[in-house]
Amino acid sequence: MQTYITERDGLILVVAADGGLNRGTAQQLIEEVSEHIESGATQVVVDCSKLEILSSMGLGVLLQMHNKLKKHGALVRLCGLRSMMVQAILLSRLDKIFEVYPDVNAAKLSFRSIS
Repeated sequence: MQTYITERDGLILVVAADGGLNRGTAQQLIEEVSEHIESGATQVVVDCSKLEILSSMGLGVLLQMHNKLKKHGALVRLCGLRSMMVQAILLSRLDKIFEVYPDVNAAKLSFRSIS
């Protein structure tokens, strides 16, 4: 998996995940995002539109990232999830923790109500 910062607009950070999100790739994602949180980003959008695999470990990683960023006052939104990934989010009840949006723009707009 590759993750890469696609956009940093003030407080909003957009991270694209490409390939698979699992135990082997988790640390890279958390480290990249943490660096930006430490430099002031408080709103994170994880764009999963190019993500092919989201394992149970990947779900755990998203939860770990959420918990770590929450301690710094940051919020995480997910977008672009494929139908099987949405089902995994629902079955694991992570929809109670993460807000899920169809695309990056919708996720970014959701932060307006917070600002």
